[in-house]
Amino acid sequence: MPFIASLLRRVYLSLSELAWSALFILLVIHLAASYLLFVLVGEGDLVGNPIDFIYYYMVTATTVGYGDLSPKSGFGRIIAVLFVLPGGIAIFTAVLGKLLTTIGTIWRNRMRGLGDYSERTGHIIVLGWQEGQTHQTLRLLHAERQANEPMSVLVAKELSENPASDYADYIRTERLADADALMRAGVAQARAIIARGANDDETLAAVLIAEDHAPNAHIVAYFADDRTAQMVKQLRPRVEAVGSLAEELLSRAARDPGSSEITARLLSAASTDTAFSLPVPPLQRPLLYGDVFLSLKREHHVTLVGLMSQGITDLNCRDEVLVRGGETLYYISGMRLDPAAIAWARMGDAS
Repeated sequence: MPFIASLLRRVYLSLSELAWSALFILLVIHLAASYLLFVLVGEGDLVGNPIDFIYYYMVTATTVGYGDLSPKSGFGRIIAVLFVLPGGIAIFTAVLGKLLTTIGTIWRNRMRGLGDYSERTGHIIVLGWQEGQTHQTLRLLHAERQANEPMSVLVAKELSENPASDYADYIRTERLADADALMRAGVAQARAIIARGANDDETLAAVLIAEDHAPNAHIVAYFADDRTAQMVKQLRPRVEAVGSLAEELLSRAARDPGSSEITARLLSAASTDTAFSLPVPPLQRPLLYGDVFLSLKREHHVTLVGLMSQGITDLNCRDEVLVRGGETLYYISGMRLDPAAIAWARMGDAS
């Protein structure tokens, strides 16, 4: 009959491939046969309680052999030696080997960029790989990673395996502007996305796809052409477009010696003078910028340098400017501040 032939063919394939279903069937058959054989030879101590028998079977199959339960009769011992012990060990070894193979396959797939991180939340996605630059970006992101923050995810093309496994997980794709690859990278719940393609066209395409699939993520993109960066800033205000600062740094350092060193220290997470951002939580009342400046300096030993309000950043605020909830402060410090650890309600009381 076609049904029986199809069933037998499936059973044969499962056994030949050592599928989990085949191992489970073999385990059930061997367990039931062992139980019935012990019943036939009168081993009441082993089969009287099903839980005791399963315990004896597992202890025997794993070769632990506590000895608290064992066959009493000669026939029972023969069954244990010739049937239960070899069959149980064979099945246990097959299960262990299958488990190790499965774990190894998962690990290899992750290294080759075939993993799935779609359930990851609060992480940073890096789009594109440039030898040296991207590795440094991932290293810096990893250096600032908090204890409860998940690892970043790299999405890149034409890499046979993860080039920065110490700092990020890896998703392999044929092109950066690939919605499926972004979904596997967990784009829907990502906190930020960094895009830097092989050229500005590739970066722009990746940014547009990322913006459509990451409603809450902050998107940062590098463009070699400053005109492209300016265009993106105007047309896509949600995207923080970054252009090359080499010319500005060269001219500024020529006019003001040491400017390039100051910039490098402000951007380096390893510096004690790093620039950080601080989101302002909901406040009971607006605060004066001068009061916030003095409070952060006295209580937390940091230097406030600016405020972003309604998308406009002011790095030289007057003391009377009001600070409201939802805005962003910028400060210089050796460590990042926790907004919840700041006594916002007491600011300005002593001034």
